[in-house]
Amino acid sequence: MKRRRFLAGASASLGLSGWATGSWAAAGAPDFITAGNRADKTSWLVGLTRAGDVVFQIALPSRGHAAAIHPHMAQAVAFARRPGRFAVVIDCTDGRELARLTTPAGRHFYGHGAFSADGKHLLTTENDYDTPAGVLGIWDASDGFRREGEVSSGGIGPHDILRLPDEGFAIANGGIQTHPDMERAKLNLPTMRTNLTYLNVEGAIVDQVELTGAMHQNSIRHIALDGTGAVVAALQWQGAPGKDVPLVLRHRRGDDPTFLPHPDQTRLKNYAGSVAVCPQTGDIAVTGPKGSTVIYFDATGQPSGSTQHGTASGVAPAPQGGLMITRDGGLVHRANGVETLIPVEGGWAWDNHLIARQSR
Repeated sequence: MKRRRFLAGASASLGLSGWATGSWAAAGAPDFITAGNRADKTSWLVGLTRAGDVVFQIALPSRGHAAAIHPHMAQAVAFARRPGRFAVVIDCTDGRELARLTTPAGRHFYGHGAFSADGKHLLTTENDYDTPAGVLGIWDASDGFRREGEVSSGGIGPHDILRLPDEGFAIANGGIQTHPDMERAKLNLPTMRTNLTYLNVEGAIVDQVELTGAMHQNSIRHIALDGTGAVVAALQWQGAPGKDVPLVLRHRRGDDPTFLPHPDQTRLKNYAGSVAVCPQTGDIAVTGPKGSTVIYFDATGQPSGSTQHGTASGVAPAPQGGLMITRDGGLVHRANGVETLIPVEGGWAWDNHLIARQSR
């Protein structure tokens, strides 16, 4: 694909994607989007308010993982859990399926995607599993989400993707080789290589930092941006199960990564789920759904306690300040160290991510 500024644009319009999509107010004004599952094994894209109200629930073909929210319209793209091959573009005002994305032969989705700043393009993390290599699929949202092509993600196993203030992107290449014929088996753990890769608006790699030595099996999975412009990452350890390793790092372009150890990190059971940064205080929260624990750091990266919450899953900045966390039975709002449980009716089992509607 010819290099050009396909990751950013000069302007935006509400008619950009070719559908008359309404406003978020018409969709019930959700504060968050998440994937949820019911006891009957059905999967849904769910819109939640800060008060715990479910304002929409839209059926998905199978279990979802994360979602990408259009920057200007009430549209969300729900992604299948890896190694799924579907992503569904949904008008959240009425539940209409606007488009269904299917990966080309030899590719599958990794559960995440992000829009360009103008909403004209969608980037999706994908596995080129026979090579093997990670790629980013490029989809033209202004033309029915037609696939335009792909660029390298800069590593194996790209999982999360984050749009940056300069309109480039950060990619969490988890480093784990998989193949859909082998379900979710991890094929290269002794030799895996994980990295953070930064792309500019032309899709070219402008920076990259790799975890090496004793940390080469500490898979970078999910990422958030702090108030200083640094990337904060949640890690999932793939080495010896009994080893106590840091599961959070922070990185600023041009520097070495800094690990953020925590005295309660073993409670995460080597699996950090989601990560978010409080815009008001800079506090960092990292969930551990396997350990039903959330660990916290202050803005300087120093440990700031932990709490136990059943199947603590997604975390995102809350519109009223602080952070919101999904857990068994509903939500938890944390602000200034004080946590408030917010029940959500319906018996939902949340997937790993909570997406703030006003997030980047």
